[in-house]
Amino acid sequence: MSVVARQGFKYSIIGYIGFLLGTVSAIFIFPNDFEFYGKLRYILPAAEMLVPFVVLGISYSNVKFFHRVEKDGKKQNMLSLSLLTVFVNFLVFTAVFFILPYFYPKFRHSEAWKIKEMILPLILILSFCAIFNKYTSNYKRIVVSNIFDNLLPKIANLGAFCLFYYFALSQKIAFAFFFGTFAFMLFGYIYYTNRLEKIQLDFNTDYFKKNNLWKDFFNYSFFGFLGTFGNYLAINSFMIGEFMGMEEVGIYSVLYALISLISIPQLGLFNISAPIINKTLADGDMEELDRFHKKTSLSLYFLGAVLFSCIMVGFPYLTQFMPKNGTMLREYEPVVWIWGSAVLIDLATGFNGNIISLSKYYRFNILVMLLLAGLTIGLNYYFIKNTELKLIGIALSTAISLSIYNVIKIIFNYIVFKVSPLSIEMIFVSIICTLAITVAIVLPNFSSNLINLVYKPFVVLLLIYIGNYFTKIFPIEDYLNMRFIKSVFKFK
Repeated sequence: MSVVARQGFKYSIIGYIGFLLGTVSAIFIFPNDFEFYGKLRYILPAAEMLVPFVVLGISYSNVKFFHRVEKDGKKQNMLSLSLLTVFVNFLVFTAVFFILPYFYPKFRHSEAWKIKEMILPLILILSFCAIFNKYTSNYKRIVVSNIFDNLLPKIANLGAFCLFYYFALSQKIAFAFFFGTFAFMLFGYIYYTNRLEKIQLDFNTDYFKKNNLWKDFFNYSFFGFLGTFGNYLAINSFMIGEFMGMEEVGIYSVLYALISLISIPQLGLFNISAPIINKTLADGDMEELDRFHKKTSLSLYFLGAVLFSCIMVGFPYLTQFMPKNGTMLREYEPVVWIWGSAVLIDLATGFNGNIISLSKYYRFNILVMLLLAGLTIGLNYYFIKNTELKLIGIALSTAISLSIYNVIKIIFNYIVFKVSPLSIEMIFVSIICTLAITVAIVLPNFSSNLINLVYKPFVVLLLIYIGNYFTKIFPIEDYLNMRFIKSVFKFK
């Protein structure tokens, strides 16, 4: 098995383990105390949202220019100067952070200011980790970085929560464990990078001054920086924490864990589709790209719609098995409907953004990412300040901004590349799933929530299977056989 194949398989395994760990914890453990969980879920997204202002896209340039500096024997020089620049940026960022209250006094009352002792050091750690993450990816080693980026944050949340809630330790101890996990991540990155190739710090700037290489490096970094503003999930967590409270952040995070189940079919899509997209774009074969685009988008939409349908009919009964605060989640059931529908629309558009980012029009992707961030912030602020919808307003904001974001990319790809993810089959999928959900809801309930939790989603699956059997929308039989299952465990 090749290095890429081994790394790809292990990467997927780690991804699913992390996904399951996060989802199970969010459903059965974190609802015990939404307030404290909300604090944990505020700190990390707040730091992640501010990290780009320290990294400034330099991590992406460590990939873009790696082969060039490797040929000239200046890899360590690039890594060293990148780390130094990030540290200097952090000092400037910290200075601005502490000066800001003098120009905007209300900032002293923000949650970010109140827990700055946690957020600021975390920003520095995550910024260094971002550099090491991209740098080590050049060695085609992605598994260890996936453990650091995917598993450790979930372990940090789970461990800190358990120390506080189950072991009745103080918040300071819990936060110390939380912060210590990310400090361990940084030391792990340093150790692993040193294992790949011994780190030799070199802060000489002559190489980058030669032929004005630093300008190319800066320009590419700047575009990478602009492309990091589309993290609407971090924006939502930050704004909910600032304007609503930590309990709402906790509820939002649990609901997100449930809704993210719909996105399972999308995991690894880019890694699989990127070579095919690259080839068809290089060959100018837009007909093949359009065919592949429609086929992939339909598969994602069908599988996502099936999962969404099961969640819809099972959610009311699932909350009965959650800890004491499960009833609070039931009150926000409309959030699951609204936000889940937006995720389905996102799945239906397939790898729209990937087509743009792999073409010469990649800068357009940056523009729409900025639009997504602007819409999310603007709509969130409107719903928070002018309505009483609370998290339902945040869900509406996310649905509207994400839908506009995807529609713009659909139109752009159709005009420029003559490709579209949409097909008539998607309408039939929507009709079948809607009918299945309706029938399952109107069916009588049993006195046992466990029976309802099992039998209603089963009815949905059965009806969708019957509907698909007659319409032949999705080739289920290609996946429900031993030959496919065995092939999953083959690596060649």
